[in-house]
Amino acid sequence: MANRIHPTAVLGEGVELGDDNVIGPFAVIVGPARIGDGNWIGPHVTIGTPGEDRGRPHPDAWETAPVGDPDHDGHGVVIGSRNRIREYVSVHQGTWRTTTIGSDGYFLRNSHIAHDCLVGDGVTIASNAVTGGHCHIWDGANLGMGAILHQKVVIGPGAMIGMGSAVRREIGAFTIAVGNPARVTGVNVVGLSRRGVDEETIEALGPWLKGKEGLPDVTLPGDLSTLVKAWDARPRDEH
Repeated sequence: MANRIHPTAVLGEGVELGDDNVIGPFAVIVGPARIGDGNWIGPHVTIGTPGEDRGRPHPDAWETAPVGDPDHDGHGVVIGSRNRIREYVSVHQGTWRTTTIGSDGYFLRNSHIAHDCLVGDGVTIASNAVTGGHCHIWDGANLGMGAILHQKVVIGPGAMIGMGSAVRREIGAFTIAVGNPARVTGVNVVGLSRRGVDEETIEALGPWLKGKEGLPDVTLPGDLSTLVKAWDARPRDEH
């Protein structure tokens, strides 16, 4: 299906759209940016403006076509498909890598994805949640209302961050973290159960999820098994 773009929306040069996207009133998308299919991008959303770095240029990219030079125009933004990006969400372009958002995410009103962040699939970012630059949010993570991520923080797959929490360090896979500073308070049992993991397997995973033991030999649904193994094998110095 064709894209439906409100006449007041502004799309700069270098913006590539897939099919069946909805782009609402007064949205601004600055290139270089590549957006997939079936996204709902609400009123006043801003995608692709420069990262918040005093030393970088701030070109008028909605009027002047970018030349694709990372030193001048930045590394841009890539967004997957079927995301719901609500009113006043902002996504900044990268400074040393492409700011990347996966597919099937839900980004609530006034949330912010900063420069050089990597956001996986099926992520939920609640209203007024804010990331610092260079963060990595893995698949299925959930940031509560008003949560704040320090620069370079890593949030594991399926992790839940409580509302108003300030995250200063890595949060493990399928754990729950709350407070300021945020501390892990338990395992995201509900999230694992919804992915088809039974109680016995969740109990067996507990020590690994809490960082006390290695990954146990358990049987997990195919997509979850792949995700868990990727998290377990991740480089610890990705930043």
